[in-house]
Amino acid sequence: MTTRLRIAVIGAGYWGPNLARNFRGSPDWELVTICDLDAARARRVADQVGLDRIDTDLATVLADSAIDAVAIATPARTHHDIARAALAAGKHVMVEKPLADTGERGQAMVAAARERGLVLMADHTYCYTPAVLKMRELIEEGTLGEILYVDSTRINLGLVQPDVDVFWDLAPHDLSIIDFILPGGLRPTTVSAHGADPLGAGKSCVGYLMMPLAGGAIAHVHVNWLSPTKIRQMIVGGTKRTLVWDDLNPQQRLSVYDRGVDLDLQAIDGAERRDATVSYRLGDTWSPALPEREALGAMAQEFAGSIREARAPRTDGRAGLRVLSVLEAASRSLAGGGAVTPVDEPIDLATEFELAGGAR
Repeated sequence: MTTRLRIAVIGAGYWGPNLARNFRGSPDWELVTICDLDAARARRVADQVGLDRIDTDLATVLADSAIDAVAIATPARTHHDIARAALAAGKHVMVEKPLADTGERGQAMVAAARERGLVLMADHTYCYTPAVLKMRELIEEGTLGEILYVDSTRINLGLVQPDVDVFWDLAPHDLSIIDFILPGGLRPTTVSAHGADPLGAGKSCVGYLMMPLAGGAIAHVHVNWLSPTKIRQMIVGGTKRTLVWDDLNPQQRLSVYDRGVDLDLQAIDGAERRDATVSYRLGDTWSPALPEREALGAMAQEFAGSIREARAPRTDGRAGLRVLSVLEAASRSLAGGGAVTPVDEPIDLATEFELAGGAR
């Protein structure tokens, strides 16, 4: 299938221009219009990408039968209503993170896409970077062994958001990456979140999130709007090797360390116990070669591929629900003073295509 799909970008604020630029430059897509309530803002983005048409009325866009899909880049509180309207109009939908502002609304979006046989894709952009794709590959092939821990840091002197705290603003990136690289996705049973509001902003500006993972492993996410230095780093420790991702080091984004700690098991008097002697591995460090390409371009390609091949995209609505379930549990934990809080498992919906018979 060589005919380009036609798409509208909904929202011309912070993220919309990036989506517009990538869909405009994609061989899979024809960008039809930029839709925003603010006509001047929509016109600025359209002019940046050399597009004539803009719209200020969503209904007009959704009524256009020539448009196959929409990309939503509006505040999270609006995602549900816009996505449901687009799905009802027969459009495939891509939504920037987080999928919705509540798990219940996200669940309704996934169900609506499933019922209509349409693609609902979460724009978990980092999952389409060469570095994160390589991380997933290394973990899948067993290079790291069994995962012991994930330690993620995302801090900077950033904009204090008016409608969400630092967890809902920054942590979706880290949670979506962890969900993408771990076999079986992100499925912690509990969450413990601690936040601080030293500015008196009325919301957490610094946050720490802890999650137990399968097999006794643990994940830790640190997010911060107040740091004078910018750090984007994730460490994934395994029984064989440890991987370090430094997103701000373009010369060496990934490093794999053949270093670690071994605790040998010994049988004594028929009972197995751990020996007190610790063994350290001090092996080589290497950095895999990575291609240089923009993640959003790969995301646009995946969105088109999932529509044409009638399959769920790599970051489908269910991936968005898993991230939402952790964010909601983190909010409940914060309200409880950092108490260990159960994570509500999203309903295990079959893929949109298994139940609806393929995309239209």
